Amino acid sequence: MEFDQVIKNRRSIRKFHQQAVETEKITAILDCARLCQSAKNRQPWRFMVLTEDRKNRVADIMLNLFEQNDVELHGYMNSSRNSANIIKNAPVLILVFIPKDEEWIQSDLLSVGAAIEHICLKAVNEGLGSVWIADTVYTREGICEELGRTDDLLVSGIAVGYADEQPSPRPRKTLEEIILK
Repeated sequence: MEFDQVIKNRRSIRKFHQQAVETEKITAILDCARLCQSAKNRQPWRFMVLTEDRKNRVADIMLNLFEQNDVELHGYMNSSRNSANIIKNAPVLILVFIPKDEEWIQSDLLSVGAAIEHICLKAVNEGLGSVWIADTVYTREGICEELGRTDDLLVSGIAVGYADEQPSPRPRKTLEEIILK
């Protein structure tokens, strides 16, 4: 697919067919992320591909946030429930980790953001849908413990699969609205 068309076709997909995603497509997506630019060429990202039970355990950790009576949820934390259900519906969850390194956190997060965008665009090019999930932040310690990654910082997740929806483009600001003078 032509690059401009890939960008125009990218949507946040939240409903997926249950069809398994071919290993070759996931490998191509991760290889595309690997080639992303990064601050000082640190390439801080580490990716974990989860399916079936392991993927659902991550979603359950997110859902358990709502079962704790002593936790008061604020603002966007409530969207974690929807994100957990998206994860359960998706055939694949890619988790993105970085090393815990306070000195590089800002640069590493910017680098990971670029890598996530590479993943989402490559998914479109592979005929797949994806959605970037930031709500893992509210339960990242529990997720890292479950997966044996306590020395890493969980930055995000990306749900991937064959789209079972075709959302219309979301409204975008005009160039005049985003260019400062």
